[in-house]
Order: sequence, then C-alpha cells, then structure tokens
Amino acid sequence: MEMTSQRDIHRVSPACAIPDLAGEITAALAGTGPALGLGEVRSTSAPSRIALVIGTSGTTGMSKEVAFTASALLASARASNKFLEAKSGQQWSLFLPLTHIAAVNVIIRSMELGTLPIDLREHQGKYPKVDFTSIVPTQLFRALNSDERLLRHLQSAQAVLVGGAAISPALSQQAKDAGINVVETYGMTETSGGCIYNGQAIEGVEYCLNEKSLVQIRGSVMSETYLNAPELYILSDGWFVTNDLGEIINGKLHILGRADDVIISGGENVSLTAIEATLSIRYPEIEFAAFAVNDIQWGHALHLAVVGEIGESEIAHYLEAALGAASKPKGIHHLEQLPLLGIGKVDRIALAKMVGHE
Repeated sequence: MEMTSQRDIHRVSPACAIPDLAGEITAALAGTGPALGLGEVRSTSAPSRIALVIGTSGTTGMSKEVAFTASALLASARASNKFLEAKSGQQWSLFLPLTHIAAVNVIIRSMELGTLPIDLREHQGKYPKVDFTSIVPTQLFRALNSDERLLRHLQSAQAVLVGGAAISPALSQQAKDAGINVVETYGMTETSGGCIYNGQAIEGVEYCLNEKSLVQIRGSVMSETYLNAPELYILSDGWFVTNDLGEIINGKLHILGRADDVIISGGENVSLTAIEATLSIRYPEIEFAAFAVNDIQWGHALHLAVVGEIGESEIAHYLEAALGAASKPKGIHHLEQLPLLGIGKVDRIALAKMVGHE
C-alpha cells in the first residue's frame, strides 16, 4: 500500500441524511473527495487509496480502524447483488446504524442498482415495500415475536440478509415458516461485512478451515489494514484467520461458534454457543445469552441472561438434562433487553460486569 500520498478523512455523523452520505461515498470511491470515517475513527488522514475507514471495537474491546479501498467495497456490493439476482431499479431498505460496515454496504448496493435505500431507522408508521433489506438476528426475533409492521416488511421482501451474529436454527426455521426468505450471512468488518451467504462464498471470495478448524477468508472484498494498528492486521499466506470454528458439510460452511466461547467450569468444558443454541430450540420466543463470571470455586461460573417470562428452575433442569450437570447455570438474570456489542453481537463482557456489581 502506498504510504506517502495521503488523503484527509472526513468523519461522518451517524445522523447524516442518506442522499448526502451517498454523494460523499460516491466522491470517496472515485477519489475526488476525502476518505470517510464512520464509527470510532480518530485518525485524520489515510493512504490515498483508502476510501473508507470503519472504527470497530469488535469482541476484544480494542478499537480498530478498519481501512477499505474502493475496489473492495465495490466488489462486495456487486457480488452481493449478483448472488441475490438483484436488478437495476430495485430497492433496499436501511435499518442499521451508519457506524457499521453493514449499513455502508446497503447504501453502495443500492447505488449500484441506480437507487438509494429507504431509510427506516427512525421511521414511524407502516413500512413501505422494498426488494431487499439487511438486519441482525435481534431484529428478526422481534419481527417474529412482537413487531408486526417489521414482520410484514420482511415477508414482502425478495430476500432478507441476516448477519452480524449467529442466527439460531430455531429462529431460522421460525422465519421460514413465516414466509421470510432469509439469507444467512457470515463475515466481519475486515471482510467488508458478510461475504458468505447461506454457507456459500459470494463471487471473488474463498474460504477454508485451518488445522484448528478456524475459518480463513481471502478475496477481493478484504480490507486493507488497521489504520491505527497495522501491526495487528496479520494474514497467513494471504488468508485472514478468524476466531470462528467451522465445518464444511456438503460444500457449505457451517459456523460452530467462536473458539474462545468455551469455558472451563469445575474442570468441565462448557460451550456458551451450545447453551444458547439448545435453549433457542426449546424456547424460540425467548432471548438467551450465556456468559462466564470469574469464580473462586468454579474457575468460571456459567451464568445466563434471559429476556422473557420463564421459570429459572425450568431452564436449569432443561439444560442439565440436555447437556449435563456442568451446563446448569450458577445464576440466571432477567433483563428487559440484552446488551449488544455493535450490531447483533451480545456483549458478554458487559453481562459479566453487571453480575459483578449486583
């Protein structure tokens, strides 16, 4: 990457109007305007070929300024539209905050179709019909369980991308039964957002599993670097190594969970992902988040956050019967909503801190 020639970074307000932002994105991609910074971006300039910088803390808590070239962003948008068989003139709706790559993707995909997305982030009243939209699992859950107008909007769309976090089999089936054409996406900010749709790589993307069963990705959609910490942006023979465990079944990628979501409690391995998936199958109308709290007796004590009405003894007995005694929570906490990290991912660190202050 050319490091001598620099361009200014213009920080974009999360409240920026979509038509205005579309104009700024067009100039950034063409190189006729400054690079754009969204989210937690403190850098004021970037190498000239960088068009966009997204600030993200991810799951580590460290802020990373993920830098993208115009070619990566356009490759992602075009490959997405191609997978969905989107046609010129079709329209997207926007439900996601502008601080995330997923929202930027919606805007660029729309621009590639010659339209602008309909901004529904603060929309009141009935949602209009669109061809495509992009949401996170929490929004899908709410549509299926409480938000009738969002449900109708999703049912009328040609396809609904769902990403940002894992979608449970129970929620996926519930959406299918409701007539929503869900396309499950997998990716991260570093891969220009979702780049694997329904287990298949979109055009220009490759994936494989390394010897530890960690998912590796490379291709035209890859970001360039971490602007504020380039030494942390590490590729292995050209592959970006994720922290997600996967398996390939019938040629499709299945994500098993993060490699660091297995805790040791009382000498037993307990998968937080398995806890959540098991509960979502039995109680699809309730939101669960499993997390660990440091404990002098157990090492890590398993705790559970719950959004919805259900008895604690019922949950404990079900988990013990389904997954063994080690999966019986040491604490169950009823919340009005789960704390989220970015869009869609549950903030387990915040949950652990909450318990520590109770």
